Amino acid sequence: MTDLTRRGLAGMGLLMAAVPVGARGRVAPPAPWGATPSPRQLAWHAHEMFGFVHFSINTFTDKEWGYGDESPRLFDPSGFDPDQIAAAAKAAGMRGLILTAKHHDGFCLWPTMLTEHCIRNAPYKGGRGDIVGELAGAVRRAGLKFGIYLSPWDRNHAEYGRPAYIDYFRKQVVELCTRYGELFEFWFDGANGGDGYYGGAREARKIDAPAYYNWLSIVALVHRYQPMACTFDPLGADVRWVGNEKGVAGDPCWPTMPDHPYVQSEGNSGVRGAPLWWPAETDVSIRPGWFYHADEDGKVKDPERLIRLYDESVGRGTNLNLNIPPDRSGRIPAADLASLRAFGNAMRATFARDLAKGAVAHASDERGAAFGAGKVLDGDRNSYWSTPDAVRTPVLTLDLAPGTVFDLIRLREYLPLGVRVTSFAVDAEIGGRWQTLASHSCIGAQRLIRLSEPIAARRIRLRILDAPVCPAISEVALFRQVAPARLAAIAPSDPSILSRARWTIVRASAGGDPRRLLDDDASSLWTVPAPTPGRPAEIVIDLGAVQPLAGFTLTPAREPSADAAPPRGYRVDTSLDGRTWEAGGEGEFSNIAYALATQRIALSSGRPARFLRLVFEAVAVPARELAIADIGAFGRR
Repeated sequence: MTDLTRRGLAGMGLLMAAVPVGARGRVAPPAPWGATPSPRQLAWHAHEMFGFVHFSINTFTDKEWGYGDESPRLFDPSGFDPDQIAAAAKAAGMRGLILTAKHHDGFCLWPTMLTEHCIRNAPYKGGRGDIVGELAGAVRRAGLKFGIYLSPWDRNHAEYGRPAYIDYFRKQVVELCTRYGELFEFWFDGANGGDGYYGGAREARKIDAPAYYNWLSIVALVHRYQPMACTFDPLGADVRWVGNEKGVAGDPCWPTMPDHPYVQSEGNSGVRGAPLWWPAETDVSIRPGWFYHADEDGKVKDPERLIRLYDESVGRGTNLNLNIPPDRSGRIPAADLASLRAFGNAMRATFARDLAKGAVAHASDERGAAFGAGKVLDGDRNSYWSTPDAVRTPVLTLDLAPGTVFDLIRLREYLPLGVRVTSFAVDAEIGGRWQTLASHSCIGAQRLIRLSEPIAARRIRLRILDAPVCPAISEVALFRQVAPARLAAIAPSDPSILSRARWTIVRASAGGDPRRLLDDDASSLWTVPAPTPGRPAEIVIDLGAVQPLAGFTLTPAREPSADAAPPRGYRVDTSLDGRTWEAGGEGEFSNIAYALATQRIALSSGRPARFLRLVFEAVAVPARELAIADIGAFGRR
């Protein structure tokens, strides 16, 4: 699909560009090994970090997934500022932004004539606004790249699940590919099919996504109009999902995959030596949810956590797609902006100076002058050190300038030749003795190694431990970490959040300590055996006094587990006395097993209540236990 062995001319162009003119005809470069990136994939790898912008009807309904029956009249950001959003991304060091032009609810942020469920019928700018175009312009003014997210699922469209919808969807793809200039990525979400409004039918519709969409034809349609836009996710696309929404790639995370439909476990780690170049994109939100929610103002990831996310994604050879959701005014909130700036400032300061510059490089073996050891120090990703074909486990050594102190190492392979190194080690000579600093599998696009403390080394060396062919290493760089500025804690700003100071647990299904549901610690879980038919899990909470209750919140465990899963759905009841109960509604949680985001569930009608009862009849995915991190509630907003 995407390896250069199927694009011979393009591949040879990339290879020849990497060989100095004077060296051509003397020493041939190594032959590519295995799958290799296409030109657009190679360009995509260089972006390293960019941002998601989740902004739509959900911003105003306080949901993560809209049902599709929301009125366009709800969408009215009072001060949409695309330049502020682009500036926030640039401050963080991002190289582009991807906007949710249409999420699962079907509401379109551009003035399309294909549907009435779009911004033309919103009060924003009197129906003359175009969020897609306005953000695209701001992103380019900031010197960044622009991308589009278009949900294949549409819970509003009456023909979803039928052939007529595919014609509609393809027309949306063409509009977005032809109206807004060059795109660097076109993002297709994997959520497809389920309950929805569907033009008033209000029913569940299931599809066979690969057969229904014919993904190869959709990908080809994007590339017809946007040849350099990497498509995201389905088999046949340029980029794959990393398998979670926590921002954590596998270690290792190979950019190669088998030529068969996506398997989540393979997506997280990749498959060494597989035939497709299908690299992972690691996506995560700066907040617990993907859309803005006022009750998460105090839960914005701090700059220290953003640095760890960078290490767990970019540092493992993937690209980081960090979501930065605007609030209802249409701006990045103050807490998020402060964290992004502190993170970006620290990263720029850290990588401002490569401490390996001035070192003397030598290797146990060299392929020739055009591929000498010094190529790892020249700052050019298109030059590289390599060895004769028969030498697969060489050693590269850097003699460092006296007094060199570092605590961060960056390695890169020359990707047009494939991922050639299977495993490696990095050593340092300190006080006349060699010691191993780290050993890993996979270098790939980038491998970051952070040390627990700075070291002063006389020399460092890279040992290739296992490789099927000779290596092609384009960079060995050293840096000194700069800590981000410490930020003051941000308190939630949502006045509708009900205080839990007087809440107590009346009863709960047998299992773990239910008080963990009220301790405001997302790492502290209430776990019980997974419910089975006729044996649901249940929790009853005394709110301490009669409260004006409008709904409840449920936060699943923030870290995925093979043994425990969140509930699939809920039944909620309320009571004034703990004996007589009034039904508050029932339903499924949206994408709870994978997004692991807080669910905000409105009652069927607001009412005063003293007691809250929640019943869970099944887990979202097969697991031995049901796990929940937090239960909260809110009044009228």
